[in-house]
Amino acid sequence: MSLESVRAWLAQHAPDIAIIIQEASTATVAEAAETLGVLPGQIAKTLSVRVNEAVMLVVARGDARLDNRKTKDALGGRPRMLGAEEVETLTGHPVGGVCPFGLATPLPVYCDMSLKDFGLVYPAAGSRTASVCLSPERLAAITGATWVDICQPPA
Repeated sequence: MSLESVRAWLAQHAPDIAIIIQEASTATVAEAAETLGVLPGQIAKTLSVRVNEAVMLVVARGDARLDNRKTKDALGGRPRMLGAEEVETLTGHPVGGVCPFGLATPLPVYCDMSLKDFGLVYPAAGSRTASVCLSPERLAAITGATWVDICQPPA
């Protein structure tokens, strides 16, 4: 169902973006990078977090980590990762396929500045074997995301 909600959402908001279906898993950053033949940083991971009482999605480059201080300064509190069951209930997507498209519940989306290190990024597309390819700017534009600087640079 999740892949279908993404497919329907993209058909309405960005019909030119094709979903890439893989035989191998793209559920983790490492698996996605290997399967797609790209750098781990090009995987646009979508994190489901709670800051104070607000639930939101943060899309960041695959090899970046949330910085508690930066997140508190930008969003008003420390980020807390949601559990897998809550993630799937709120987004409609399984962990490993979470993306900011075709959400079961409208959630604010934030794109970390770290995504701008690449011309093209690969977020998931609602399943553990599906993704899309687009520019970070397009990702933010079609999802109505706000740009933030809340990640640590990759080591």
